[in-house]
Amino acid sequence: MWYFVGAGVFLLIVAVYDLIQTRHAILRNFPIIGHFRYLLESIGPELRQYIVTDNDEERPFSRDQRRWVYATSKRENDYFGFGTDNDLEHESNYFFIKQATFPQHDPHPGQEGYDPNYCIASAKILGERRKRAKAFRPSSVVNISGMSFGSLSAPAIEALNRGAAIAGCWHNTGEGGVSKYHQNGAELMWQIGTGYFGCRTPEGEFSLERFKESIAAEPKIRSIEIKLSQGAKAGLGGIVPGGKVTPEIAAIRGIKVGETCLSPARHTAFSDADSLLDFVELLASESGLPVGIKSAVGQLDFWHELVTHMARGNRGVDFVSVDGGEGGTGAAPLVFSDHVSLPFRIGFPKIHSLFEEAGLKDHVTFIGSGKLGFPERAFYGFSLGCDIIALAREPMLAIGCIQAQRCHSGDCPTGVATQNKWLVRGLVPEHKGARCANYILSLRKEILRLTRACGKAHPSEVSLSDLEII
Repeated sequence: MWYFVGAGVFLLIVAVYDLIQTRHAILRNFPIIGHFRYLLESIGPELRQYIVTDNDEERPFSRDQRRWVYATSKRENDYFGFGTDNDLEHESNYFFIKQATFPQHDPHPGQEGYDPNYCIASAKILGERRKRAKAFRPSSVVNISGMSFGSLSAPAIEALNRGAAIAGCWHNTGEGGVSKYHQNGAELMWQIGTGYFGCRTPEGEFSLERFKESIAAEPKIRSIEIKLSQGAKAGLGGIVPGGKVTPEIAAIRGIKVGETCLSPARHTAFSDADSLLDFVELLASESGLPVGIKSAVGQLDFWHELVTHMARGNRGVDFVSVDGGEGGTGAAPLVFSDHVSLPFRIGFPKIHSLFEEAGLKDHVTFIGSGKLGFPERAFYGFSLGCDIIALAREPMLAIGCIQAQRCHSGDCPTGVATQNKWLVRGLVPEHKGARCANYILSLRKEILRLTRACGKAHPSEVSLSDLEII
């Protein structure tokens, strides 16, 4: 009898501790039961090796990839033992990074040149060519991509912003507008989508007056990104399921509570490349900020028209963010996720080559997005011509995402992609923000190590000649 009483008291103590501790979202949301997740995770490699899958079969991110993000975000041992378990000679499109015989020196703690933050500033100044009044050099080539408040929870947005501030990188607001959760120290890239949230009329059209008000109200906005499309659902507008549209989100966006928010598939402020450039110059002249575009890659007619107009020299975008079709953080129709828009490795070179052929490569900062949040994939992006990379799901993993793939349902168990009050309470921004920063610093560290291993000093110097692709 006393054994049962003792066990009950013990479980009660564990449950109370789980509910009040702030480091683990799973335990705060699912006391006691949540411990089984960590137990199963600890023996996961053995289970998969003999029963289920190996370390590289899970999608969209493999167990090896997620383990690396989790380890770096927690400052745990991120090394792997006993050699690679990849089939190096038979995997299609597998690439190798060719190290130099005489690599660059990689400073260690205590040595001259060692930087604990592994800062890598952009090689290009954003807005310099177009002489924007507020042109600036981004202090990090690794930044956080667009994820809206609404798609993600308030604590998740705050954690990402805190992490970006610590790591010294920018935080893209996503098309949902600037919320108070974006105001925790990080520089912002304000994304303007087809819904014009934060700069719209009651009818949903673009409002220049509201645009100027928003710019004046938030000095941390350093650049503006006009979103034409995104990889997960190119050809469609953004989607926030009605269950996620709380009164707070509805107020920020200017929409109705509880109703699914479907942004239009295309902009109403412009209709082609020519009028887009007029819109870009309008925003830049009214704000002084660098202005660019984000798009997935499909038909190339628009891009040919864009570079043709820009080559005339009087108008132009300051940066181009190319999103791969393998991207995506929230809700999207399956067929669009699987079959619409080109993957990053195919789409980005097409766009980059068009600007290069037009003599505009040095006039534009190229930003790559689409599963580039791992050292080797980031290196590949830089070798293709990226000046900067922007990450979304990888920082989500760093702040607690377990790839439950319930972003569209509002039932994310870790409180990252949900507005459910019980689930959201598990995510504590102060702790998760530090983990986000740890991950970004670790990624920059590995990018620098790979760059130096190839005998180069900066990622902008690497090229496809540094790779061997099977």
